[in-house]
Amino acid sequence: MAIQPTEKIWHNGKWINWDDATLHVLSHVVSYGSAVFEGIRCYQTKQGPAIFRLREHMQRLINSARIYRMELPHSVDEFSNIACELVRINKMNSCYVKPIVLRGYGDVGVNPLNSPIDLYMACWSWGAYLGPTRCRKASMSALAPGRASRRTPFPPCPKPPRTT
Repeated sequence: MAIQPTEKIWHNGKWINWDDATLHVLSHVVSYGSAVFEGIRCYQTKQGPAIFRLREHMQRLINSARIYRMELPHSVDEFSNIACELVRINKMNSCYVKPIVLRGYGDVGVNPLNSPIDLYMACWSWGAYLGPTRCRKASMSALAPGRASRRTPFPPCPKPPRTT
């Protein structure tokens, strides 16, 4: 399912048009996956849009970035306010909010520390995550206790881009 663009995306403290949210092909994140993100649902309620567990998601984003040695210039409250403003500016009632922290265009080598940290936050309309028919089937699934082993070099706490 193709994403339906919204009007604005937040990038490093500025509101930019959807189509202007681009990055260079040689950005550190493209070669080395140096990014963390959150995926947050915003639901339509009688009181207006409500972003699910917003503060917890933003705290995890900050914690994940810190593990990847990316110190962020915003607090949980600031990120939370940006997310609310993003939903408001784009006139969304129900949507998916995605803050992304990544290493941008800088040094070409493996060491990320000389590449700038770029912050993006976007939102778009997104129906049922698994699709309308799979939702009912998924609700019949059972959860097994324990953890699956991960075959990646990433620690289990942060939420990096998918590597498999």
